[in-house]
Amino acid sequence: MVAHRVLAIVQAGGAGGRMDVLTRERAKPALPFAGVYQLLDFPLSNLTHSGCTDVWLSVQYQGATLEEQVANGRPWDLDRNTGGLRLLMPQQGSGSLDEDGFARGNADLLFRIRDQVQAFDPEVVLVMSADHVYRFDYRDAIVTHHEHGAECTVVTSEVPLENASDHATVEHDDDGRVTRLEYKPEEPTTGTVATEVFVYDPAVLVTVLEELHRELSGETEAGDTGLGDFGEHLLPRLVERGKVVAHPMPGYWRDLGQPHHYLDAHRELLTEDRDVLGVPDWTILTRQPQRQPARVLEGATVTDSMLSPGCRVAGEVTRSVLGPGVVVEEGAAVVDSVVFADTVVRRGAAVHRSIVDTGCEVGPGARVGDPDAPAFDDPDAVTIVGRHSTVGAGVELAAGSRLEPGTTA
Repeated sequence: MVAHRVLAIVQAGGAGGRMDVLTRERAKPALPFAGVYQLLDFPLSNLTHSGCTDVWLSVQYQGATLEEQVANGRPWDLDRNTGGLRLLMPQQGSGSLDEDGFARGNADLLFRIRDQVQAFDPEVVLVMSADHVYRFDYRDAIVTHHEHGAECTVVTSEVPLENASDHATVEHDDDGRVTRLEYKPEEPTTGTVATEVFVYDPAVLVTVLEELHRELSGETEAGDTGLGDFGEHLLPRLVERGKVVAHPMPGYWRDLGQPHHYLDAHRELLTEDRDVLGVPDWTILTRQPQRQPARVLEGATVTDSMLSPGCRVAGEVTRSVLGPGVVVEEGAAVVDSVVFADTVVRRGAAVHRSIVDTGCEVGPGARVGDPDAPAFDDPDAVTIVGRHSTVGAGVELAAGSRLEPGTTA
């Protein structure tokens, strides 16, 4: 039986530094995906469909960009008098130096809010990150958690071995008990990784967090618990206790924490849904303004692409995603790219293997990115133009270039 009192904590506070100029002025979970969604929509939609109605959203870096987007939880039916969505803001003057201010990792955050978790008195604590794309019924992991009498249940997925070093790798026995966890190993031995979805026994979670804090606090500066991220101390200690189990997530799961992964995930969904975006009884709920329908004009070509409402295409769009209100003028080309809302690609311009942020202008005859750049798995090949930037007429941005927000090149 699934626990009746589930506390879900969505951790959306990180600075998202690996996304470079895309997260200079927004929280990473506020990044758009597939044109009409934001990354945060995926965990919140999964929670709604899983029947989880007590949701705490941790916001820290560029928190206002998330606060506006979530609209008090209305798109996910979480704007309630009892329960619903609660925003966890960084606090000052509410406790010791190790409890005030910005958290320094997702395990550190859990330590800082442990008293609030205890006061809520949940049967289980469900914790997840907010920058992954997937469809999952969290109740399945909670059932596994109860059946095994686990202190922690780690939801896992399979990735190519060469990508596993970006994650925490997980090894388990035939009964599902986790026997080994390595955090971002240089030479991974398995492609089974933690999806950053966890089910915790709340009493054990608080006990272990406080135990680790006592051990680590003498080695860190004031204001730093030393707990860091979940894979540094918290999960290894729980694995040592012998009651951590793995629950495999079926289907599609992607971590979009780096530009080349972000671009590649879009490419994977261009021609097939992967049972993520278009499942009738598991829709991805979002807060988006109404726009007029997209228009494809005579002479335009659109191939294997996604066009959001409000787009106007007179040029070429190939294997790309256009956000709401994007304009591609006659003679312009957008290929293997993601273009955010209200950007204009002028006549004769070309955008290749690039991410162009909101409200940009690519001038006539400009070249952004390189059609001959290396394959998508090369992190140095993706060109990124920050929001509200202008690429002047005839200007060329080489593959891998970065244009800071508000720049004129």
